[in-house]
Amino acid sequence: MSDVRLAESARVAGPDDVADITWLAQIALEAIADQRGGQMWTLREARSLPAETSIAASVADERHLVLVGQLDEVTVGYAVAHLETLPDSTTVAIIEDLFVMPEGRQVGVGGELMAMLMSWATEHKCRGIDAAALPGDRHTKNFFESNGLVARAILVHHNFG
Repeated sequence: MSDVRLAESARVAGPDDVADITWLAQIALEAIADQRGGQMWTLREARSLPAETSIAASVADERHLVLVGQLDEVTVGYAVAHLETLPDSTTVAIIEDLFVMPEGRQVGVGGELMAMLMSWATEHKCRGIDAAALPGDRHTKNFFESNGLVARAILVHHNFG
């Protein structure tokens, strides 16, 4: 019996992808909520749920890039990034969301998404690209580091309850 290899890919999302991305965003936020720092992240930084309206707006916005990651044309991941103009008039790309279902991890879907994000940032002459990882999320941190991103700040918080 031969090994079956699924084809991983990424592409720019369109309006027909909003429902799949909305579903994935829900799963991503549920996964984040239980991680260290996840509750505050979901309250302050994360995309609000239901996500359909904000995702559809990002798909339609030229300063956003919305991608879907696929295994054999089945959507198993997504990414959302936007361009931010800095006070010195340069631009940085901000990764808002990047999530891949467990079956799409370790097979290249995240790498395909990240390669497209990096290419987009380069095409827009960004001075850099930013993303966030929760404390203790070693897999996400390792993924970003393997793609050349390094920590440039640490956000600290004291929880009063």
